[in-house]
This record gives sequence, structure tokens and C-alpha cells, in this order.
Amino acid sequence: MRGYFGIGVEGISKPMNLGSLLRSAHAFGASFAFTIGAAFDARQTALADTSEAVGSLPFHPWRDLAAMDLPQGCRLVGVELVEEAIELPSFTHPSRAAYVLGAERTSLSPALQERCDFVVRIPAKFCFNLAIAGALVMYDRMISLGRFAERPVRAGGPTGPRARHVHGEPVWKRRHRAAAAK
Repeated sequence: MRGYFGIGVEGISKPMNLGSLLRSAHAFGASFAFTIGAAFDARQTALADTSEAVGSLPFHPWRDLAAMDLPQGCRLVGVELVEEAIELPSFTHPSRAAYVLGAERTSLSPALQERCDFVVRIPAKFCFNLAIAGALVMYDRMISLGRFAERPVRAGGPTGPRARHVHGEPVWKRRHRAAAAK
């Protein structure tokens, strides 16, 4: 799987949930994590972040939305339970993405939603806990962009190994052959 992703939250109401989100981000291979305008107790957060994700991946505590500085080409994806959002199972994840969730007691701010390239929603009757929602989004990214064996038609696991990745020849060789054939 090529590309990268980061995950973060705007504001924070429960530092333990931020810790759990960071731990899941570390487990799913996030490239960075961030907060926007979040004041939280780092010690409380660390109680749930048993993998010490903050010591293993870059962590950006941006003071506000204006200070947020994502890598060039990174697409911002808001996760919010709004009617006009794209349902997660129908969403194609960008190869370079930063996912942002709102603090549990509030939604993403209108200014942040406006800045998002996409807003997705997890199809459910009501909202999930912040850490669970983040884990679901990261899992969906992994299974949709990862290389796994096809799901079988019947119940159970795959009947064969996953397809081996085949590398094509370098682009310059293809161009050279095409030019020589003319």
C-alpha cells in the first residue's frame, strides 16, 4: 500500500479517548497524529496509549485551525455524522490523507468542515465513541487499500493465498519500446 495517513481530533473532551485513538493509529501504521485547539492532560492520555504512540510517530498539537499545516498533497477527510457526508463503505480513500474527528461533545466546527476535501460518515443509528470511530475509519482504509485475498462467496476465509503483486517494468522502458516500435 502506497501513501500515508494521519489522524487527529479538533478539541478534546475526554483525554482517555484521545489516548485510545493514538494507540489505534500506531497499530494501524499512521504516519502522524494531531490535535487542533485541544487542551488535554497528557498523563491521562498516556493511560490509554499503552503503545506510547506519541514517542513512535510525529504528533502535532496545533493551537488552532489556522496553525494546521498538513503535508503538501495531503487530503483532509472529516469524519462527521451529517446527512451530506459520504458513507464510509462507499468512500475511496485518498493515498495521502489526514482524517479528523470532532471532540465527542461537539461536532467538527463549520470552519474545519469547510476546509475538508471530503466528509465521511460511518453508517450507524447514532454516533460512536471518538476512539471507536477513528479505529473504524483506519480499518476501512486498511481493508480497502491493502492487499488481501479476495473474500470468498461462501462463509469462511479465503480458499487460496492472496494474489502476488506484480511489478510492471519501469515507465522509461515502456516509452523507449513504444518509440522504437514506431
